[in-house]
Amino acid sequence: MTPIYIGDEPSATGYRLAGLRTRSPRPEEVLEVFRWACAEADLVLLGVEQARQLPAEELVQARRMLQPQILIVPDIRQQVPMRDLPLRIRTQLGMKP
Repeated sequence: MTPIYIGDEPSATGYRLAGLRTRSPRPEEVLEVFRWACAEADLVLLGVEQARQLPAEELVQARRMLQPQILIVPDIRQQVPMRDLPLRIRTQLGMKP
């Protein structure tokens, strides 16, 4: 299955060029698009801003399922800061911070 990127439109353009399916939903659509992507792909790349718009418990639960893999990625303009790199890596690997 083709990976899916959910995030800002400028970043989505780059991911589309790399062959991913992309969605740039409005804030009120993020949860619906996230659920759709989780059902459709083995890998979901989620922009930081969109990750923050999801209910925290739903995102945590989805990431614990390990299928699909869900990775939170920075937006191209880095307008929404990400957590520090070591913490991010441990989180992505499913290790406790």
